[in-house]
Amino acid sequence: GDLFIRLIWMIVVPLVFASIFAGTASLGDIRKLGRIGAKTLSYYLVTTAIAITLGLVLAGIFKPGSGLPETTKAQLLESYRGETIEKIEIASERPGVVETLIEIVPRNPFESLTAGDMLQIIFFAIMFGIAVTMIPGNKGKMLIDFFDAVTDAMTKLVHIVMKFAPIGVMALIAAVVGKFGAEILLSLVTYAAIVLAGLAIHMGAVYSAAVWIFARMSPRFFFREMRPAQLIAFTTSSSNATLPVNIQCVEENLGVPKDVASFVLPLGA
Repeated sequence: GDLFIRLIWMIVVPLVFASIFAGTASLGDIRKLGRIGAKTLSYYLVTTAIAITLGLVLAGIFKPGSGLPETTKAQLLESYRGETIEKIEIASERPGVVETLIEIVPRNPFESLTAGDMLQIIFFAIMFGIAVTMIPGNKGKMLIDFFDAVTDAMTKLVHIVMKFAPIGVMALIAAVVGKFGAEILLSLVTYAAIVLAGLAIHMGAVYSAAVWIFARMSPRFFFREMRPAQLIAFTTSSSNATLPVNIQCVEENLGVPKDVASFVLPLGA
C-alpha cells in the first residue's frame, strides 16, 4: 500500500509543474488565462462552501462518533495522535490572508520543488508560463514543447502505475482492517454512513447539477468516466495523490482540452 502511494506521489511534482507551465504558456493570451482563472476560483470557492456547510449540518444533526466506546476512541486517538497534533497546531496558528499570500511566493523555486510545496510550485509555474507568453517570436516554443513532452511522459507513467492499482488499493484497505480489526470498523459504521451520505448528496446534487448546467453532460457518463480518479481519491484521501489519475481521466475520457485541464486541475488539488 505504501509503495503504491509513493509511486503516485513520485509523479505529482513534475506533473504539476510541467502541466501548469505548459497549460499557462499554451493559452497564449494572458486575458484568456485571467478569464479561466476567475471562473475556476469562483467555482472552487462556491462548491467548497457548499461542501463545508453540508458537512457541518450533517455533523451537527447526527453527531458522528459520539456513541463510540471509550476503548475505540483511545485506540483511534493513539493511532492518529501525530496527525491530530499537527492539525491542531495549524488551526491554532491561523495565519492571516496577507501572510498566506506572501507564503505562496517562493524564495527559491527549486527548494519548493524539492519540498513539494504545491502552492509555491503552482505560483512559480503560472508566472513562468505568463513570462514565456510575453517573449516575442517563437523563442518560447522550445520550452513549451519540452514541458509538453514532460507532461506526456508523466501521463504514460500514470498508466504504468495504475496497473498496480487493484493490488495497491486492496493492500491499503487490508492494512486498515488488519491494524484496527473488524470490531473497530463496525463501531465506526454510523460515522462512515454519515460521511458517505454527505458525499452522496454532494455528488448527486451539487456535482451532477454543475456537470449538467455548465457542461451539458450526462452526470451518469461523467461519474462513470471519472471512476478511476474517485477510487484513488477514496483510498488515499489525498487530492495531490489523485491528481495524475484525475488529469488522465479528464483529458482522455471526458475530452477536456489539455491546456485547460493542465491549468485547472492542479490549481484545484
